[in-house]
Amino acid sequence: MFNLLSKAPSSAKNDILSGLTVALALVPEAVAFAFVANVEPLVGLYAAFIVGLITAIFGGRPGMISGATGALAVVMVSLVLDHGVEYLFATVLLMGILQVLAGIFKLGKFIRMVPHPVMLGFVNGLAIVIFLAQLGQFKVPDGMGGQQWMEGQALYIMLGLVALTMAIIHFLPKLTTAVPSSLAAIVTVTAIVIGFDLEARTVLDFLKGMTGNEQATIAGGLPEFHIPMVPFNLETLKIIFPYALVLAAIGLIESLLTLTLIDEITETRGHSNKECIGQGAANITCGFFGAMGGCAMIGQSMININSGGRGRLSGISAALFLLCFILFASPLIEIIPIAALTGVMFMVVLGTFEWASFRLLGRIPLPDAIIGISVAVITVFTDLAIAVITGIIMSALVFAWQHAKHIYLKSYKNEQGSIVHELNGPLFFSSVRNFNDLFDPKNDDADDVILDFKNSRVYDHSAIEAIDSLADRYIKAGKTLHLRHLSEECKQLLNNAADLIEVNVMEDPHYHIADDKLA
Repeated sequence: MFNLLSKAPSSAKNDILSGLTVALALVPEAVAFAFVANVEPLVGLYAAFIVGLITAIFGGRPGMISGATGALAVVMVSLVLDHGVEYLFATVLLMGILQVLAGIFKLGKFIRMVPHPVMLGFVNGLAIVIFLAQLGQFKVPDGMGGQQWMEGQALYIMLGLVALTMAIIHFLPKLTTAVPSSLAAIVTVTAIVIGFDLEARTVLDFLKGMTGNEQATIAGGLPEFHIPMVPFNLETLKIIFPYALVLAAIGLIESLLTLTLIDEITETRGHSNKECIGQGAANITCGFFGAMGGCAMIGQSMININSGGRGRLSGISAALFLLCFILFASPLIEIIPIAALTGVMFMVVLGTFEWASFRLLGRIPLPDAIIGISVAVITVFTDLAIAVITGIIMSALVFAWQHAKHIYLKSYKNEQGSIVHELNGPLFFSSVRNFNDLFDPKNDDADDVILDFKNSRVYDHSAIEAIDSLADRYIKAGKTLHLRHLSEECKQLLNNAADLIEVNVMEDPHYHIADDKLA
């Protein structure tokens, strides 16, 4: 990874200052995602505050920043357009309940089954998405309801301020780490714009452009308790449940993959199931306080880590600073140049993208390279959840195909004159055909045959059916087949063929896909 990330230990000063930096970057992001979801800006800002605060306190990954995200907003927009914002609040509430249940039933542990090529694709895809989102800041209204690219002096000023922001973030840590470089860059660029009276777009200009309202502002009051005004009946449930299920899945996938990424960067370990519960509690709260819900934000999380934020205080302070902006400091925040925040996000892109993945091409198996690239492309053009699920399926199919070829027999005669076939390799749905081709019951030159599973494992129902079918083939050939070194699970499944089986268990393996101890 591009080496822009701070390895500093957690401290209260670092957490508070990095939280302030994150809060400044959250404002335009939350407003933009609220616009995508077709809701008021404050609905997005409240979500960033509520989700950020609750997950920082109760979530499973200190230092990870959560808030309103684009991945969720693109799913919400059709619900809002078709049924109204009150149905969105009810959906977010149900989404939170589903996420809490996922944590209670310890489903978060399955994130450890995501292969590394899928993780690479996820990280690179999101980095590209963040980069493409920032390009929109180089557009201005064209006066006819659309937008056009900046030209002339406005473009040069924008590029210069972005470059200055990136330079400060990159070089300041070489001189001092007393202040987060991202915060110093935002303050410096803002001071330059004001001091030299430069024509640069600000957060307020961005807000006016997004809403089309010249009186737009991020100022507001405290979020108020609000029970979603929808009919509490089965018809409502039919409308909101599919959306809630998709939103819950996307939120958990993005959050748990971000958690895994931060684990690797900070060389610490988060708790996936605790994060599920924390995120679910946050979204339940959003549903009752008129907010659009959210999940982990990889961009803001990387800003936080890069700025030295490691503890829960960083996320808490980011949420509280954001609330202070809404309540008291909106005029100060609205004068920040968009160029400064764009520069910060460009540095996030550089720090997030796995540049080492280019060096891996040609050095790793071709299927892994294809999977990583596919996940990145799907993330950019469709949806994060679809990309990750597709990557997992592709990885599983590649694994199955490759391991299906690793099954073979070692045969010999024992002292009793029986033929012993020692099976080597996994027996499962993909290797069943190769397994069947290994045997020729009619040509075995003994009436007593032993199939030894000492070096093999039986994994699924297809394998059990293959064993049962092989036993039938030996019966038809007038020979007896004995099975030994079978696991207890396999023996139970073969009870219907008990008269064919002579089991001599010398080991009792137990198979587990994932362990709850570390979840």
